[in-house]
Amino acid sequence: MGSGTGNFLKVIARNFDVLAGPVVSLAYPLYASIRAIETKSPEDDRQWLTYWILYSMITLVELTFAKLIEWIPFWSYAKLITTCWLVLPYFSGATYVYEHYVRPFYMNPQRTVNIWYVPRKKDIFSKPDDILTAAEKYIEENGPEAFENLISKADRETRSRSIHYTSRSSNHTFFEDEYRY
Repeated sequence: MGSGTGNFLKVIARNFDVLAGPVVSLAYPLYASIRAIETKSPEDDRQWLTYWILYSMITLVELTFAKLIEWIPFWSYAKLITTCWLVLPYFSGATYVYEHYVRPFYMNPQRTVNIWYVPRKKDIFSKPDDILTAAEKYIEENGPEAFENLISKADRETRSRSIHYTSRSSNHTFFEDEYRY
């Protein structure tokens, strides 16, 4: 009977990460998130929202690089230790990672590449986010000569498009010599 118990403990020890992973990374955070929703404190809401953001990012990386990660021998243990650090309120790891790495990446517009123009919310204390503000910012960063070159380039492209359109529709070329601003 002693060897059966010993074998059982060995199986649990060998599969600790498999057993503890779902409890630490899913069961406890779900319970704590529900409790956080029911309290009036914004601090616990922030802790669990940041945890779920980071857990989603870890899962996304893990799914994307699954073939590469399976070659890392201690990945499951490293993930379990990291998840414990993120989850346990004593460490506040989720808040630390979010504040020091994720938030600066998304809040600093110079680091990110924005492929769509999405106007920011207008605040009574900030300047409106419109085309004039964008032009002023471009001039501050690149100088007035670069802005004039940008306008000239856009003007040339507009002219070439109108010439191309006119020549296609009427089979003759049209040049505008007296173009003024």
